[in-house]
Amino acid sequence: MRYAMIMAGGAGTRLWPMSRLDKPKQLLRIITRDGRAQPASLLELADRRLDGLIERKHRYLCTAEAYRGAVREQLTKYDEEHVLGEPVGRDTVNAVGFAAAVLAKQDPEAVFCVLTADHVIEPEDVFRDRMDLGFRLVENDPRRFVTFSIKPTYPATAFGYVERGTPIRDAKHGKHAAIDGAKEHAWHVARFVEKPDRARAQVYVESGDFGWNSGMFVWKAATVLEALAKFKPECHEGLMKIQAAWGTKKAKAVLAEVYPTLPKISVDYALMEPAAQGAAKGGKDAERFSVCTVQMDLTWLDVGSWPAFAQTVAADKAGNRVAGDGTSVAVGCKNSLAVSSKGHTVALLGCEDLIVVHTPDATLVMPRSKAEDLKSLHAVLDDSLK
Repeated sequence: MRYAMIMAGGAGTRLWPMSRLDKPKQLLRIITRDGRAQPASLLELADRRLDGLIERKHRYLCTAEAYRGAVREQLTKYDEEHVLGEPVGRDTVNAVGFAAAVLAKQDPEAVFCVLTADHVIEPEDVFRDRMDLGFRLVENDPRRFVTFSIKPTYPATAFGYVERGTPIRDAKHGKHAAIDGAKEHAWHVARFVEKPDRARAQVYVESGDFGWNSGMFVWKAATVLEALAKFKPECHEGLMKIQAAWGTKKAKAVLAEVYPTLPKISVDYALMEPAAQGAAKGGKDAERFSVCTVQMDLTWLDVGSWPAFAQTVAADKAGNRVAGDGTSVAVGCKNSLAVSSKGHTVALLGCEDLIVVHTPDATLVMPRSKAEDLKSLHAVLDDSLK
């Protein structure tokens, strides 16, 4: 059976001062799309993209326990059982493992996709088509880990890259039939590369063999747990304790005790890279796991910074963009962003590549080039402003 898990636990510090610890970026209704009068949150968009792909009763959210109430207030069709609350954040491999442990217990044949509440993805019909291909690849061969790569449009240095290996021309495995679309859109993964410098990123883009690593996956829950047992046994041991207690009166207590002890590591480092390396070397590991990528030829925007958010807003002839509930004006400016809160005016004069964001209790002013450094500013703020 097909399931989905949306990861929605990030703090969104690079969208400060609008994104706060008590209301992070994935819950902010700041994205206007589809001609709708009311803006939506990134979380709402992520859930909406699953329509027509995954049944409502098979959708799960993994978020910080502290966000449970706010998440369910936005997505009212998710009941308590379908919100997996992390007592503390332990990076993506444990969020994935948590979902895998829960799903494998209730459905040993569960295959699930992992999405994040960070993205604007268009057109959605192409997204659903490629995601369906990912599911069919895993259903055809449960050894497969499928990641989704985005065809790059520029030499980005803030994303990881996936190098495509040999194409999956004939997806036959045992008695299963070949998969339509695999020949055109699916490849074995040659390797993963973390955030290269600009020169290497330029080479990757020009080669045509690399895609941006989207952070979206499809896999069988039981295979994820098998891989954790091999590559990250410390995580596996704790998750098995959580799985054993799940659905019992001890579930919350065991989760609160065990989850904070799990090693903090990303799913790419913990699972995808070692699985890909093992498959490339051959031998027993190649027989146990197969790492594939499906390329998505669509518009994919990771809304993790103010320059990225700016791309969701219409620009004037000089590249300036204004947003927010208040009033913003830009005169004699180029490539600048102004975001104002209700009852306030942000006015820019003669600015270039500047970002100004005003909220009722804080104002951010920075050059666009410093957007990736906003975490360092956030780290020194008074806790009342985080």
